Amino acid sequence: MSMTALGISTAFMVGCCIAAQIARRLAKKFFNEEGMVPILMNEAIASAELCACCFELIIVADNFGVAAYAVFLFLLTVWWGKVWGDASACPYTHMEDMLEGKSSLKEVALRTWAELMGGCCVYRIVQVFWWFEFAETHEGRAFEECNADLQVNPYLGAAIEGLATLLCRLASKTLSEKDPKFCSIIDSFIGTSLVVAAFNFSGGYFNPVLATALKWGCRGHTNLEHIIVYWIGACVGAILSVPLFRMRAVRKVLLGVEQPQKDKKE
Repeated sequence: MSMTALGISTAFMVGCCIAAQIARRLAKKFFNEEGMVPILMNEAIASAELCACCFELIIVADNFGVAAYAVFLFLLTVWWGKVWGDASACPYTHMEDMLEGKSSLKEVALRTWAELMGGCCVYRIVQVFWWFEFAETHEGRAFEECNADLQVNPYLGAAIEGLATLLCRLASKTLSEKDPKFCSIIDSFIGTSLVVAAFNFSGGYFNPVLATALKWGCRGHTNLEHIIVYWIGACVGAILSVPLFRMRAVRKVLLGVEQPQKDKKE
């Protein structure tokens, strides 16, 4: 494939990031900073940005290989870590907050709904862009039937998504506490590495909203199998990271300290 096609994909992803930044500034201007509405707007915008870019990353992976995909994903995750603020575009982070007493079930449900709306609705914009076929890599993609990325048994896929999500969340929590230099870059590198490791098995989504926006209803798995792998698997992995990170043995390995987190705060 020509470098022109890769340049068009790059331009589209950059354009999505710029459009999302404009949307964030407009939302901040027109909505009060207090209350749930700006929070939900930020989650919807972040999810739309995430999913739009990842739709195009599918094109990059299919035509230029996993290495090119990994480079783009790494750069994007570094960028998102700097501009998203409190938004996560991922439901299980709010579930973790609820377990830690920082959020309510209502807020978790509302944030998840906003993320799903942003992530799923943005596909129509991506589809129109593909329909114009500016690049040879977009030919026939706008209305093509999608194929699932799950290449293993659904229960094994759920275990892969769950374990990788668990490792990813433990790494993020560790970096958050230790706060080393280039923390966001290290976190993005770890996340990208885990995605690449799982790419040929489950797709390496580690985010239920992203997986649903990109692969819900695709040929290769049933809707129930999709829920088992990408919702139950990933969410269980993330939820397990909360009690595990409080365990003395785990904290000693990750942080070099023996006391649990709650003791440290006391």
